[in-house]
Amino acid sequence: MTSDPREAARAAEAKATLDRVKRDQEGVFGSSMARASEHFSATDAPEGDKIELWGRRIGRSLSLIGVVVLAWWLGHQLKIW
Repeated sequence: MTSDPREAARAAEAKATLDRVKRDQEGVFGSSMARASEHFSATDAPEGDKIELWGRRIGRSLSLIGVVVLAWWLGHQLKIW
């Protein structure tokens, strides 16, 4: 069985095209929300380590609350609201 380099190039080009179509099909808001959901659910935590999982979830939630409070305080100081 011989592998034709042209066939491999065509397969790679087809895969890249399909990936581009999939990426373009997603909306900006939908993909951003999916990434945020994965981030705040701490899917990057090690398997089986519940302390690490909940520590990341709590820390990320507190950081989000902190950003919201600081944004509100800045708006209040600038008399935006």
